[in-house]
Amino acid sequence: MFKLARRILPQQRIFPNPLRLHRLISTSDEVNAEPIIKSMETIGGLSTELVNEQKLKKTSRTLSTLQNHSVPIAARVTVSKDESRDFMAVFPDLVRDITTVTKTYNCNDAAKWFAKVLQYNVPRGKKNRGILTVLTYKNLVPAEDLTPENIKLAQYLGWCVEMLQSFFIISDDVMDNSTTRRGQPCWHKVENVGLTAINDALMIENAMYAILKMHFSHLDCYVALMELFHEITYITTCGQSLDQLNSHRSVSEFTMDNYKAIVDNKTAYYSFYLPFAVALHLAGYKDAEAFRQSKTILLEMGHFFQVQDDFLDCFGNPEVTGKIGTDIQDNKCSWLAVVAMQRANAEQKKIMVDCYGNNDPVKVERVKELYKEIGLPTTFATFEEESYNMIKTHIQQTSRGVPHQTFLQILNKIYQRDS
Repeated sequence: MFKLARRILPQQRIFPNPLRLHRLISTSDEVNAEPIIKSMETIGGLSTELVNEQKLKKTSRTLSTLQNHSVPIAARVTVSKDESRDFMAVFPDLVRDITTVTKTYNCNDAAKWFAKVLQYNVPRGKKNRGILTVLTYKNLVPAEDLTPENIKLAQYLGWCVEMLQSFFIISDDVMDNSTTRRGQPCWHKVENVGLTAINDALMIENAMYAILKMHFSHLDCYVALMELFHEITYITTCGQSLDQLNSHRSVSEFTMDNYKAIVDNKTAYYSFYLPFAVALHLAGYKDAEAFRQSKTILLEMGHFFQVQDDFLDCFGNPEVTGKIGTDIQDNKCSWLAVVAMQRANAEQKKIMVDCYGNNDPVKVERVKELYKEIGLPTTFATFEEESYNMIKTHIQQTSRGVPHQTFLQILNKIYQRDS
């Protein structure tokens, strides 16, 4: 039944007896023939027109994919206000520790500036990666190990993940010349910052290692944590390189294989595997198979997340997402662009080649209209629902000691998100 996700998320092959999605789009770059599109009159009992209308309304939730949700609303709210508040309460300690280290190098002015950099960039987002680090750790260890000291260590690790995220997005925003991020001007667009943002991003990255040394060097997992952060940083920068290189190619050259390589390396490793893996290390996990199975599932979630992100970039409400989407203008190898080229006829492909990667608002709007003509909102709605079911099945098939609820907590949080 789930052949679509089998092709889009090929990692699932390591699991026995996988379910199969209906093949709504071709995701193989080995097929030269025109893709066969299977028509669907309804999705979840609703007409496709109604689903499209719901997904494209700017005044309501952008991702109203299906009305008969498999996950109750309450189950999708996995981070309590108390958890978020407790996590934020550690941030002033983090800033104090970092500025203290900076001052030891006779850099008082730099320390004062860096405090502003940290406060503007690190805590302003949803903090999903950092909080999920803490929640994962709490799910992995027995209750007697949840001491205030251990929980604070998990929170510091979570903030290290958030710092790495800030390093990436500041750099990415400079490269893409983006204007807004998290509902505020990008750091390099702030008055008197400009290209100083590049050095600020480097300071954030390296301050992360100072925090790790300060709070984790006495632990057995310290070397593993250091190696993991270095590895994930390199993987992510490789993904960023792929993203930049593909942005200089014609949309006619985009492939699903390239898209998957970009997504895995640029997004999935640091957004999903890293928070989970650092929690595993802190919890004392040593089983290589547990890490391998976890990575497979979490990379699938990362792909799922990025496809959502691509859809939101085009059809999301900036007041909800906190940023103005520019994937079309920036010639990004997005899921929408790849699938559009797979499904388009010759005339539609010419429109994509002529209009994609252009800053002209008329051409940008023409691409968005073409996406709707091809039926991508409907395809995305089905992809989201069926991919969720497939990943949930894979979670239920894991067997190496990591509680299934730990994975489900992450999956349910991102399912049908609107920002």
